[in-house]
Amino acid sequence: MAAGAFAAARERYFALEAELLSDCAQGSTVDSVEDLVNAGGRELLLAMLQAFLDVRAQRERRAEAAPVGADGAARTRVEKDHSRKLISRFGPVRIQRMAYRAPNAANLHLADLELNLPTGAHSHTLRREVTAEATRGSFDDAVAAVERATGQKIGKRQAVELARSAATDVAAFYAQPRLEVASAGRILVLQFDGKGIMMRPEGLRPATAKAAQARRNRLSTRLSPGEKSNRKRMAEIAVVHDATPAPRAVDDVLPLPGRVNAQAGGPARARGPKATGKWLTASVVDDIATVIAAGFDEAERRDPHHQRTWVVLVDGNNTQIDAIQAEAARRRVTVHVLVDFVHVTEYVWTAAWSFFETGDPHAETWVRTQLRQILRGKAPAVAAGIGRRATNNHYNAQERRGADTVAAYLKAKAPYLGYGTALANGWPIATGVVEGTCRFMIKDRFDITGARWGLEGAESLLLLRAVVTNGDFDAYWAYHLDQEQQRNHYSKLAPLDTAA
Repeated sequence: MAAGAFAAARERYFALEAELLSDCAQGSTVDSVEDLVNAGGRELLLAMLQAFLDVRAQRERRAEAAPVGADGAARTRVEKDHSRKLISRFGPVRIQRMAYRAPNAANLHLADLELNLPTGAHSHTLRREVTAEATRGSFDDAVAAVERATGQKIGKRQAVELARSAATDVAAFYAQPRLEVASAGRILVLQFDGKGIMMRPEGLRPATAKAAQARRNRLSTRLSPGEKSNRKRMAEIAVVHDATPAPRAVDDVLPLPGRVNAQAGGPARARGPKATGKWLTASVVDDIATVIAAGFDEAERRDPHHQRTWVVLVDGNNTQIDAIQAEAARRRVTVHVLVDFVHVTEYVWTAAWSFFETGDPHAETWVRTQLRQILRGKAPAVAAGIGRRATNNHYNAQERRGADTVAAYLKAKAPYLGYGTALANGWPIATGVVEGTCRFMIKDRFDITGARWGLEGAESLLLLRAVVTNGDFDAYWAYHLDQEQQRNHYSKLAPLDTAA
């Protein structure tokens, strides 16, 4: 029985062997022979897979007890040779299996459960190939890469749907209990940021969609001065990582000009803490508070008893800060919130152009002096000094606008500019990790020229890219297959105690 089923596979093998032994092949270049083996090998593997399925169908035996569906009806009748198609990574195959039947009830196929067949035409292995490639580049590139690797042609729309369905279980996967991953002596760092994704109109948030509609009533070919396009929806990104404390001084972060150009042999500048054990999540569907809560979930998994130092870095977004403080209060954990020092630097440069002409080298000296004071924890004094300088120079409202904006910013953010404490304790003071994540997660994949995203598709790709970046893709896919088996097959059967 089995020997006959595999006869076609053996014929393909011997045909390929004969072709490789032929004078034509023996006189060919290795690359052409490699292509020959690749094409012939796919045909051979397809024949072997079909033979396996044929043998399995021949050996299938009727279940001793009639299976009971989730509807409570026992399937007492059996019909053989119910067929379905499956597109594997080697090509299409036919699967024959028994159908368990009852009047006015859907058929049950126990073989489908045992094989964990997908509901659609494409095998789980092929779906994995598509999903992995879709997280790397455009769907056009993903389709082309899958065809090169497997020889199977998949439409772009199909690829989108396969990737979307592959992300179904990401939230549940990360909701599972996991073990502690870092020692209590390390800093626990949380970083949050947002990045816009170009959306189709139906994917915009209500306020943005309203603004976009108002924009359509203006110029049709270009934006008016100062007008925003209102085509993006913000995705929120959370990164959690560990770090060993690395105390530094102000000179290590922002040395005086003499130290900047110091020759080799001088004292080395201390480096900041290095991020390890990075984990991230992102969403274009959930709001800021929900993504921040997910970041806190991961932090609490790593430090369930709140024994470590929690440092939270943001770019100054008030909504983020409010959500962080609310989440910390809810969990009764102490967090040290810091505004990214690079953002503060940009603000101080804005004030500089209220006092200096563009390109004036004295502006750089002045900015460095202010920033060194801020690093020492003296942001309120710097804010007061900026306002005082504008007043003493008798600037009018227009001339001092930049200075007043920066002074107000420094005063408002003063509680989150404790860089003196951060440097002394060896904490990070910049959001480079989450900003790098934003570039990778959003810009490198979603900012492809001409791309416009639907909400569900964008969310699916974000979740999958997070899984890949976290190094969890293999574990996630195993979990996803278990969930697929439950959804597609076990859910159609009555629970065991009911069936008994």
